[in-house]
Amino acid sequence: MRSIIIDDEQNNIENLQIILREHCPQVKIVATATNVDEGEKLIQLHQPDLLFLDIQMPDKNGFDLLKSLHHTSFEVIFVTGYDKYGIQAIRFSAIDYLLKPIVLADLKAAIGRAENKISEKKKNEQLENLIQFLQQKNDKQEHRIALPSAKETRFVHPSEIIYCEAKNNYTLFHLQPKEQLLIAKPLYEYEELLNGYGFVRCHNSYLVNKHYVKSMLKEDGGALLMFNDARIPVSRQRRENIKSELLKK
Repeated sequence: MRSIIIDDEQNNIENLQIILREHCPQVKIVATATNVDEGEKLIQLHQPDLLFLDIQMPDKNGFDLLKSLHHTSFEVIFVTGYDKYGIQAIRFSAIDYLLKPIVLADLKAAIGRAENKISEKKKNEQLENLIQFLQQKNDKQEHRIALPSAKETRFVHPSEIIYCEAKNNYTLFHLQPKEQLLIAKPLYEYEELLNGYGFVRCHNSYLVNKHYVKSMLKEDGGALLMFNDARIPVSRQRRENIKSELLKK
């Protein structure tokens, strides 16, 4: 896989090159850059298969680079320090990211997934979704969350999700009009991602979209009646918080 590394710190570039050379022989580094403008030129010149991209850089960041490109036929693995908004955006589109310092097992796993996508020669819808998310970051009605299942990755507007249900380490999404989608990620990950989109945790096993709540029932210790007639239990310790959340616009 012909690859480019873009990071504003040269020692980070050199460290990643050493790791890739020793442990990931399927990756060939064709160029490196320490800023966005230089990186953009190298991408146009080399047309890489894979991009290792830092987020936080002076002047322009990694997201600025992606938004400036007309075509994104390559895969991206973000290699970054902690960046709350940046990681939220990346996870919303189910794109791989590695936190510095790099864990070798995580790097190999991310490269393996990129390799599979490249070999399948599929359109990179996840990267396109990330770019759209960044361009419309203040318009939440346009955001779509990537839900990778065994067969496909679905892109769903949060407003289409009625509620989410924990199934051990999986999450079952109940979607409009009458569809279910099982995703191999735990519920707590989606509680974090969907924070700010009208979702409230009413029970250890349930995360509900408050816009689909018809009423709050007093029977059986408390439950939410949804517009699709589902009854969702409310745990005792969350009851008051749920009441106040439902009163908010």
